[in-house]
Amino acid sequence: MPSKTSAQAADPLQLKHRLTWKDVRKNLYKYRGIYIMLIPVLIYYIMFCYAPLQGLQIAFRDFRPGRGIWGSRWIGWENFEMFFTGPYFLSRLRNTLLISLYTIVVCFPAPILFALLLNEVRNKYFKKIVQTVSYLPHFISLVVVCGLVKEFVSTTGLINQIIEMFGGEAANMLMDPGKFRGIYVISELWQTIGWNSIIYLAALAGVNTELYDAAAVDGAGRFRRIWSITIPSIMPTVIIMFIMRIGQFMSVGFDKIILLYNENIYETADIISSFVYRKGIIEANYSYSMAVSLVNSVVNFLLVVLVNKISAKVSETSLW
Repeated sequence: MPSKTSAQAADPLQLKHRLTWKDVRKNLYKYRGIYIMLIPVLIYYIMFCYAPLQGLQIAFRDFRPGRGIWGSRWIGWENFEMFFTGPYFLSRLRNTLLISLYTIVVCFPAPILFALLLNEVRNKYFKKIVQTVSYLPHFISLVVVCGLVKEFVSTTGLINQIIEMFGGEAANMLMDPGKFRGIYVISELWQTIGWNSIIYLAALAGVNTELYDAAAVDGAGRFRRIWSITIPSIMPTVIIMFIMRIGQFMSVGFDKIILLYNENIYETADIISSFVYRKGIIEANYSYSMAVSLVNSVVNFLLVVLVNKISAKVSETSLW
C-alpha cells in the first residue's frame, strides 16, 4: 500500500508548477510585442469607458455645470424618488416595454427564418441578389430612413394612396397614437432583417453537410432536415444573440423614435430613453435625466444576468 507521501507526490495537482513573478516577467518579455499592441486598447477603455463612470454621481447631486460635478450639492436619492413617484413613470415604462417586446417578437425571429430560407436557395446568383437587396437598408442613414417612413405614411404618401384605392380615407399615420408602434416595428424589420441574418448564415455555413446526406439516405425530407439538423446546429448562436438582445430591452431604438415621434403621440411613442433625451438635452435637467438613465442601465444589466443564468441552466449555452 503506497504511503501518504508517495500518494501526494503522484498527485498531478501537487506537481503543478506555481507561477512566480519571475515567470510573469519572462512572459511579458517573451510576448512584449503583443502586450505593446494591447496598450492602446487599454488606454481607450480606461479613458472612454471607465474614467467617465465618475460622472454617474450626477444622478445623486443637484448638478450645476458652473460648479462642476464635485462642487454640486449632494441630494442623494431625490432624483430617483422624483422619477418613480412622478406622473411620467408608468406611461414611459409601459411604452418602453411594449415597443421593445413587439420588436423582439417580430424582428428577432425574422432574420433566423430569412437565413434558413436563403440557405435552401440553390441558385447562387439569385441568392446574392436577395442578400444584397436585404442588406441595403442597413447602410442607409437613419435620418434618411425616418424621412422615407414619414413620406410613406403621410396623407399623400404611398400607403395612403393604396388605402384610397380600396375606398379608405387618407390620414397622417404618425399623428395617430395607436399606429406608431406598428410603424416603428415594421420599419425596424425592413431595416434590420438582412443585416442581422448574416451571423445566422455564417452559423449555417458551419453545419456538417454529412449530416444532411445521412438524413437524406434515411428518407428525411427538406423540412425534416431543417427541423432536426439545421435549427439545433445554430441554436447556440440564436441563444447568444437573444441574450445580447435582451441586454438592450430597455433601450430600444430611441434615436429612431426621436426622429419619428411628435407631441401628439407621446402617450404611446415616448419611451424612457427619449424622455431622458428631452429632460437632459432640451430642458438641461442633467441630474434628473442621469438618474433615469442609470435606472434604465441597471435594469438592462440585471436582465442580461438573469437571462444568461436561465440559459446556462436550461440549454448549457451562455455568455459566461
